[in-house]
Amino acid sequence: MQDIRVSFQQLFNTSASLVVQSPGRINLIGEHTDYNNGFVLPAAIDKSVQVAIAKRTDGAIHMHAIDLQESVIVPAVGIQPHATSWVNYIIGVVAQVQKYSATASNNSAALDLEKGFDICIQGDIPIGAGLSSSAAVECAVIFALNEMYQLGLSTMQMALMTQQSEHEFAGVKCGIMDMFASLHGKSNQVMLLDCGSLQHHYYPLDLKEYQIVLFDTQIKHALASSEYNTRRLECEQGVGILQKKYPSIKTLRDANKQQVDELLKTEATLIGTKVYNRCKYVVDEIDRVQLAVKDLLAGDIKAFGQKMYDTHEGLSKLYEVSCPELDILVNAVKDNPHVLGARMMGGGFGGCTINIIKKSEVQAIIDTVADIYAQQTAHTLKVHQVKIAQGTHIK
Repeated sequence: MQDIRVSFQQLFNTSASLVVQSPGRINLIGEHTDYNNGFVLPAAIDKSVQVAIAKRTDGAIHMHAIDLQESVIVPAVGIQPHATSWVNYIIGVVAQVQKYSATASNNSAALDLEKGFDICIQGDIPIGAGLSSSAAVECAVIFALNEMYQLGLSTMQMALMTQQSEHEFAGVKCGIMDMFASLHGKSNQVMLLDCGSLQHHYYPLDLKEYQIVLFDTQIKHALASSEYNTRRLECEQGVGILQKKYPSIKTLRDANKQQVDELLKTEATLIGTKVYNRCKYVVDEIDRVQLAVKDLLAGDIKAFGQKMYDTHEGLSKLYEVSCPELDILVNAVKDNPHVLGARMMGGGFGGCTINIIKKSEVQAIIDTVADIYAQQTAHTLKVHQVKIAQGTHIK
């Protein structure tokens, strides 16, 4: 990435007050469990978004996306969702900060924020690859606003506010994982996050002679966002049925396999098999994450890798958020002894597979998989080799 301070000076004819860098994230295991209050195992990566920011005095927010070469100006008061999608990841956060500041005991920050600011953004997180570029933007923006206006927000508050921003301005009812991982990531460590309590623990990631490689389909099917929200509703429908007999079940985190089989499988003829399949996958995956952490602690990365394959099978067959391109990539490596595990990652319907590959075999496997992918899809495979990196910080 180019020097964002230089770009800011050229764009706005003034110096940036500060620059914030916020990473994308991978998730080793625990997919679609976060909005069911389950467990996830994410980590921040060495691909990131940068924002440069400075205050204005004329009541306008001037935004520029360096990579897209697009500029948008909106009033700092009365913010509403915008027709330009990337703008919503900035102003949605501003709207949350304004709500917070207006109710704070000292609302001088709210008055200051109404004077507007200049901001430019750039990043090297592949768009649509399931690495949460949107969450990285939101986290960078709120971190910068918190610092510039001295709001005193904790990283926990920031995560919750950016999640709400995504719900209200991007229209995606996402869980907390992406924002939490971006804000709280630590170099060379994965994070076991309890999405119900938000308690989290860090574990060193020692893959020994293996490394993480992402195979990017470069596909993002149009139904991704709508189907994401549908999956959430299907899980809630299953919880509603379970609650009738077990009132203590508030989310699928509270259910077990026996309860899901007892009520949802037997009622599948009435509710359809989809609700049962969705709930079965989620309950299985919540258990699988906790077992996978035990594998890491025991140094058994082979067992960990097998659980990644099991997750993909569930995502593809039960949760139905995979797609032919993702399945082709997982099938291309699943019998290779130098690949410990692979699965689709992220919301689904495109994006990346995450693979744990023996370092000495990485290039040979990339070449083989690229050939298979080109033959079966007529698309070019893109590859990202990533490292575990620091969370959101001032640069």
